[in-house]
Amino acid sequence: MMSFLYKLRWFFKQRWMQYLIGTSLLSIANLLFLIPPKFIGDMIDEIRSGTFTAETLYQKVSFLSTLSIGLYFMIFCYFSLLLGSAIVLEKQLKTRLFTHLTKMTPNFYQRNRIGDLMAISTNDVSAISSTAGSGIISMIFTFVGTSIVLVAMIVLIDYRLVLVTLIPLPFLTSIVGRLGETLRARILIAQQSFGNMNNHAFESISGLRVIRSFVQEKKDIQAFDLITADVMKKNSRVAFTRALIQPVTSTIIGFCYAIAIGYGSYLVFHNQISLGQLVTFNIYLGLIIWPLVNFGEFINMIKRGSASVERVDSILEQLPEVMDAANLVSIELPTSIEMKNLNFRYPGAMNESLRQISFHLERGQTLGIVGRTGSGKSTLLKQLLRQYPIESDKLFIAGTPIEKIALEEMSAWIGYVPQDYMLISKSIKNNIILGKPDAKTEEIQRVIDLTCLKEDIDQMKDGWDTIIGEGGIMLSGGQKQRTAIARALLVNPEILILDDVLSAVDAKTENHILHNIRKERREKTTLIATHRLSAVNHADWILVLDNGEIIEEGTHEQLLYRNGWYKQQYDRQKLEVETLHDGKESI
Repeated sequence: MMSFLYKLRWFFKQRWMQYLIGTSLLSIANLLFLIPPKFIGDMIDEIRSGTFTAETLYQKVSFLSTLSIGLYFMIFCYFSLLLGSAIVLEKQLKTRLFTHLTKMTPNFYQRNRIGDLMAISTNDVSAISSTAGSGIISMIFTFVGTSIVLVAMIVLIDYRLVLVTLIPLPFLTSIVGRLGETLRARILIAQQSFGNMNNHAFESISGLRVIRSFVQEKKDIQAFDLITADVMKKNSRVAFTRALIQPVTSTIIGFCYAIAIGYGSYLVFHNQISLGQLVTFNIYLGLIIWPLVNFGEFINMIKRGSASVERVDSILEQLPEVMDAANLVSIELPTSIEMKNLNFRYPGAMNESLRQISFHLERGQTLGIVGRTGSGKSTLLKQLLRQYPIESDKLFIAGTPIEKIALEEMSAWIGYVPQDYMLISKSIKNNIILGKPDAKTEEIQRVIDLTCLKEDIDQMKDGWDTIIGEGGIMLSGGQKQRTAIARALLVNPEILILDDVLSAVDAKTENHILHNIRKERREKTTLIATHRLSAVNHADWILVLDNGEIIEEGTHEQLLYRNGWYKQQYDRQKLEVETLHDGKESI
């Protein structure tokens, strides 16, 4: 428990007043719980001695009624304070986790599976919240409440009866302690197995179309069945350990009761305690029994909460590989982009993905990046996104090293449309305004026109309010790409990065879109990576990459004149377009 409290000390410091008042009220309530049993014992002795009167009955009943009302409000207050704080903790932890995850770089998501992160963000956070609420209440009942009752039993009744009755308790502590360690280890294994199940379910649902296209539904169901069987097996081990704790606790408590009644009767018979005191003692023993019966569940909760804190901390302790420098420089506008002999290697990779990359781009210019698959086009663009650590003084924005510019400031300048664009399962409009929720209707209509989406949207029953489904499943590949481009254009970024985002669009539509982008972004910087050379023939400068190196560079005309890879690829693509056009005419 101390480890759990220490790791969450930041929260308990924040809510110390609520926990102080809540635990104080809970402790006072435990003290007041001593009064009714004492009254009952006194009444039994008074009845036996013949001194019990109607007036005494009235006084005691009136007092107990008032006490019950007071305890009602006291219990309501401490439950509200402690359980309310636990709800606040759950919210804060989920927010911290989500905020942390949004700052992490791609390498983090290669090390941590989505299913595991989902399990930690839901199951583990809920377990921590339960421990910080119900766990604290159980702890006060178990330790503070039990201590108060024990002192009362010693002072008000007989210390010998207390000592003899509690002889079995050390066995309870020892056995439950050992089982608790086993339980904690098994809970960690079960939580990991649950993460595996989440991860498989996420991948299967998101890739359902691929699974169906290869008729692999049965195999996928069988694989999922094996994983769920493993989850059941691990959870069964947890349940078995929990099942051992409860009967052990109940059995030892049964021995305590047997000793109390047996030895207590002996003391009554020898007039060392009264019958009323024996009754009071057994009621007090019942007050101890409730926390002890639940001691096993308390241990379960603490162990699970501690294991969950470790899993959450294991995520929060992982820092992003790219962070703001100490000496940041503020820039008004990215008036230029320049790379000087930049080299780059992905974390854990043996070979460099980029070698000696250099270029200079002024604001308002367009850079085209072409090359065969795997040549490093996307990797080059990602250097501007600061997704990975970069060499110092190799990439400059307006003459300032990019590592000295705040990440948030850099992100605000960039509109990025990746190859694996992501659409949310809402309407087309919601997807377009994602980066600018307060966009006016005219602005939305403008980017729809720029990306040639108007005709497609007009054919839809609900127009731009059409729900596109998970990942845009209701749209064609070209419609998805154009929606993603429209989203980037709406924010009117200083730097627009298009990473092969027109591959599913026909050549005619592509030309229209690129013409509109050039016209719209005369004074803005654009970087385009593509396989289609027609998409960059208007660019101010073109880089031809191969195996991470620049093998050719220049304008479209210069590259055609050099008769290199660019010229060969251009002629081949031009011939393909002419052949396709002739084929359509013959039909």
